[in-house]
Amino acid sequence: MSTLRDLAEEHTHLRPADIDHLHRIAGDWQLLSDLSFADLLLWVPVDADGTFLCVAQVRPTTAPTAYQDDQVGRIVGGPEVAHLGVAYSQGRIWREGDPVWYGDVPARHEAIPVRLRTAEGEAGEVIAVVGRDTNLSTARTPSQLELNYLTTADDLAQMIADGTFPPPRHPGETTSAPRVGDGLVRLDAGGKVTYASPNAQSAYRRLGYASHLVGEDLAALHRRLAGDPLDGTEASNGILAALRGEAPPRREIDARGATMLTRALPLMPAGVPIGALVLVRDITEVRRRDRALITKDATIREIHHRVKNNLQTVAALLRLQARRVAMPEARVALEESVRRVASIALVHETLSMSSDEAVEFDGIVDRVASAATEVAATEVSVGMRRRGSFGVLPAEIATSLVMVLNELLLNAVEHGFPPADEAEEAPVAVASGMVPVAAPEVDPSLRPEVVVSAHRFRKVLHVSVTDNGRGLPPDFDAERGSRLGLQIVRALITGELRGTIELRAGANGGTEAMLVVPLARNTSDGRSQA
Repeated sequence: MSTLRDLAEEHTHLRPADIDHLHRIAGDWQLLSDLSFADLLLWVPVDADGTFLCVAQVRPTTAPTAYQDDQVGRIVGGPEVAHLGVAYSQGRIWREGDPVWYGDVPARHEAIPVRLRTAEGEAGEVIAVVGRDTNLSTARTPSQLELNYLTTADDLAQMIADGTFPPPRHPGETTSAPRVGDGLVRLDAGGKVTYASPNAQSAYRRLGYASHLVGEDLAALHRRLAGDPLDGTEASNGILAALRGEAPPRREIDARGATMLTRALPLMPAGVPIGALVLVRDITEVRRRDRALITKDATIREIHHRVKNNLQTVAALLRLQARRVAMPEARVALEESVRRVASIALVHETLSMSSDEAVEFDGIVDRVASAATEVAATEVSVGMRRRGSFGVLPAEIATSLVMVLNELLLNAVEHGFPPADEAEEAPVAVASGMVPVAAPEVDPSLRPEVVVSAHRFRKVLHVSVTDNGRGLPPDFDAERGSRLGLQIVRALITGELRGTIELRAGANGGTEAMLVVPLARNTSDGRSQA
């Protein structure tokens, strides 16, 4: 389905600023819908003949909907939208007319003009109309709660017509909480509570206030209740700002082990400050879970830090043992083990600084590549370059993949660009493990280089490690390679990573290792997850 912006840009001549204002309304109008017990439909004019297009719709969570079918994308003209035409052309809220029927559902029509205030703060032209359609099938005598809801809804509707609702959103804020059903408090112009819903009363009772809220100075009450004086002052200042006509950010109040989220909105129909609307939500359990998750995350990071330290200790012991070994082959084997352990330690070091079980892999690859050029047994200066991005990878993929890349990079440097005394006869393939063969000619004008390329497509990671060295021997067979490095690479790729690897001659000489690694993992119930 097309988005609000798509529909508006395709069918109307609204300016980008107008469309942005409509987006802000659609992001905050669940509040008005719930207070009105009505569906809200956002209509924009299509032609001068009175045709309107519905670009957004919201249904109330406090009452049954008036529409079983979604109205977004519907273009309507004629008598059916005459009330929209009155609100649009005359710039006033339309509430006249008899109920209409949608199938078996009787509904009451209202139309609210939408204005965008100018840069000077004046009410601009009408750019759209909000249709407020109420399902009358369950009509009855309204309770005190419903009367307060409807009164507040009328004030907010007038603010939409004035261009003062919704208020500007503060950076980082969402529109999900709190909602009307969580708890509603209405204040008069002096900041005294004139109405508090049962859920709001319960939220304050959990903070330690057992008396009735009606008649209380809410700003002063917040200062008294808050366990932290700073939190109490901020929450109190938010109430006072709303009474002045400002839109303060959401605040939290902590008291007696409970936490309450508050949102204060100014009520200024026709530009006259008449009080404020305060929405509250008890988020004690949410914050308790947050604290538990923070503790768990800190524990996991500490575990990764200790694993990294233990791996570095193991690497140090292997390095110490290698210095005491007389046999060259044994020393080389121990040094290779040191590098493998160190590459795994890099992943755990990154995880110890991350807030989840995923790592930004590009930095790890760069460090492994740098280390490969420093420790490889070659006299040639080999450049390392990365193309593309690996992105963020889960820990279980990153740990295996870093070992694979470590082996491929080391072997690309050592066997693609061997020392001068091995120039005549050398195993010249990436991790080939083959018998010595005559080395092919290498263009001396080419700078020795190894390139690591990464590309993600549809939850699959494509990686290539390419060098411009001496290339593969004619009789190279990856499946029969006897070197431990190649065996580790094959085992990790096909086993742990469930991917594929292909070693082949590069298009412009040298050797190319192609890896394909799926990023989705099957869960215990058979579903896949990234």
